[in-house]
Amino acid sequence: MFAKCRLGAVCHYVNDINRTEAFYRDVLGLAVQRMDDDGGGNPWLIATTINGVELLFIKQESRPGNTPIVTFEIAEGGIDDMVSELATKGVTIVTPVSHAPGGWSAEIKDPEGHVLSMYQSADKPRKR
Repeated sequence: MFAKCRLGAVCHYVNDINRTEAFYRDVLGLAVQRMDDDGGGNPWLIATTINGVELLFIKQESRPGNTPIVTFEIAEGGIDDMVSELATKGVTIVTPVSHAPGGWSAEIKDPEGHVLSMYQSADKPRKR
């Protein structure tokens, strides 16, 4: 199931989006883009590494254990079916399929309690 997914992003929850932007841009030298949360007024950041893995920074309470989150990109669509299949296999669904910036996401836990995320762009069919 995940063998056809590429590692698309590593998501970090951050308390201070401005400080984070300055650090990754000015200190680490990454090209950081400020994005708008689909008109919701809550900006988030994206920085793409040379191998195409995106670093996402989302303003949300940041505390040890809830960040970073490894995110698999569901390129072909069908995130709802994927989450349903994982649930039938006994996987703990942390967050059901829900709206995310520019698409849909869902989170699961691995057997050790680590959160893994799936993301599907809004331009792909959800196949519910």
